[in-house]
Amino acid sequence: MPLHATALEHIQDLGEYVTASPSSFHAVHEAARRLDAAGFTGLDEAEAWGSAHGAFYVIRDGALIAWVVPEGAGPATPFNILGTHTDSPSFKLKPKPTTGKFGWLQAGVEVYGGPLLNSWLDRELRLAGRLVMLDGTEHLTATGPLLRFPQLAIHLDRAVNEGLALGKQQHMNPVFGLGDPAAEDLLGVLAAAVSPVGAHDDGSTPDDGGAPAAVDPAFAVDPAQIGGYDIVVADTQAPAVFGARSEFFASGRLDNLSSTHAGLAALIAHAADGTQAGGPIAVLAAFDHEEIGSASRSGACGPILEDILTRVSDGLGATVSERRQAFAASFCVSADAGHAVHPNYPERHDPVNRPILNGGPLLKINANQRYATDATGAAFWARLSGEAGVPYQEFVSNNDIPCGSTIGPLTATRLGIRTVDVGIPLLSMHSARELCGTADPHSLAVVSELFFRTAA
Repeated sequence: MPLHATALEHIQDLGEYVTASPSSFHAVHEAARRLDAAGFTGLDEAEAWGSAHGAFYVIRDGALIAWVVPEGAGPATPFNILGTHTDSPSFKLKPKPTTGKFGWLQAGVEVYGGPLLNSWLDRELRLAGRLVMLDGTEHLTATGPLLRFPQLAIHLDRAVNEGLALGKQQHMNPVFGLGDPAAEDLLGVLAAAVSPVGAHDDGSTPDDGGAPAAVDPAFAVDPAQIGGYDIVVADTQAPAVFGARSEFFASGRLDNLSSTHAGLAALIAHAADGTQAGGPIAVLAAFDHEEIGSASRSGACGPILEDILTRVSDGLGATVSERRQAFAASFCVSADAGHAVHPNYPERHDPVNRPILNGGPLLKINANQRYATDATGAAFWARLSGEAGVPYQEFVSNNDIPCGSTIGPLTATRLGIRTVDVGIPLLSMHSARELCGTADPHSLAVVSELFFRTAA
């Protein structure tokens, strides 16, 4: 897939990617499908690897690392890493998930990350993720519209517009049908919605654009053989371009599939354009579990990135000293969505730095290193943006409001690699349906493609 020539083409492709990625597991398998089509080779971490030169990727659970090693790369060649994440705030299916009362069938779910609870009310929702069978095999599954968090009518809570209070345990129990919970099995619904087995067992075929396949009973699995599952709730509403001049794009999971998709498009374009001898090794690191702290085997606090970089440098014949030399010359761009100024809540933003939609990607700065940007990183991003002809905006938090964080400080701390934090501006971050500008994701991809081939 070449880097799209226009912002509209890019945003349409982003919509297709989000639609194909209702869970982190779907997001990495859809990315792998696209990488396969672009000539990348998937590798198994449990096996020996061959040539170090070329274009490759590895999937670990809901994370993906993809990289391009140029001809002429040697033991001390640095890495240019674009770090993103594949998960989004949502709800995760609990053990014994089939519940209910008063004739309603309900799903037992646990809050995942920090979703805006009210944004999930009165929407048609789906379940998606992976099933792991007792024999160890894994299957991706994704239902159609199945669930809803029904809001209480105003007639039964006359003060609701003065303040809506939602209890995570009491009120966030979605309904999915009518009947007796003892006679129903939500896992059976998921077992019947397993994707047809293809290159990645993700419900896509090489020519279907990654759209989830229709449920086919021939691919169903026995629910009694399900040994474990990682299933999340996702919105079913299609992404949409809107606004007076088509300047807005609304979708679920823009935090942070917007960055993952931009990095994916940029890496594929970089590989297709050919790599220069002496250039850096380009890496896309799409981690899981950022929304809950990144402390997992597939999160940025875990060893996955170091594991892959070490094996790549080993394949190039690096000694420990040469690997450290490569890391010292490497650079990481941590790409994660940030905040645009909200016209109805200007007091919540810094009074001077007020990013807008379609004003360009954000350079994210925090004095307490909640973002990893320093002067060196800021200068490098300014240089890249200028060479790419893309504007950028600085973001800093209001002093009275705690600042969020990203995988940037984690990567810098774990590996000692210089890191800068960036991302597209959003409104409604952590909503079931977030809002960005139609130009910004393409701008991020353009600068990312330049970053992959530029020495810091």
